[in-house]
Amino acid sequence: MRRDPEYFGERELDLLYIGKRLKDALRLEDLLTREGVEYAVETDTYQGGVVFLSERTGAFFYVLPEELERARELLAANGFRAFQS
Repeated sequence: MRRDPEYFGERELDLLYIGKRLKDALRLEDLLTREGVEYAVETDTYQGGVVFLSERTGAFFYVLPEELERARELLAANGFRAFQS
């Protein structure tokens, strides 16, 4: 279930996924909501490109640390690649 970042208060959140395409971000939102995972999503910038690096905007998905492993398994089972630090 999507939550505003304020909902989590001072709790630390882990980066789960960077949605680079709107279609993927919407699909992931549907998956996390359907599976009852509480998450926050914010737009931010990242570096993209191979030959010509550029700054791009994406949807950054965050979950609580205790939900991270379960959320990563859901992503993998549904064709997503979770963010790895």
